[in-house]
Amino acid sequence: MNETTQIDSVSFPKFPLGHLVATPAGLAFLGEAKVDPLELFARHAVGDWSEMSPEDRFQNQLAVKEGGRVLSGFRIEGGGVSGQVWVITEADRYMTTLLVPGDY
Repeated sequence: MNETTQIDSVSFPKFPLGHLVATPAGLAFLGEAKVDPLELFARHAVGDWSEMSPEDRFQNQLAVKEGGRVLSGFRIEGGGVSGQVWVITEADRYMTTLLVPGDY
């Protein structure tokens, strides 16, 4: 048996999320779509920024290294609803907010 341990399928957070908050509209939308908001927070934390352009992905990578704001956009479809949800971690890492674009 090999003495070293490999972790292939586990992703670790790239930055702290701080306090997790969500807008009422964001939670209502995810409830209709039957999507767990914690899943989106987790994806955001490990760098799964989903619907972001290459330029926005680059900005997120830079923000992770230098402490800027990190933004993820997730396309959600299910439960008869379709739309986008954003997850934003503030530059100071005090808070991460889940919202629909209309809340911004």
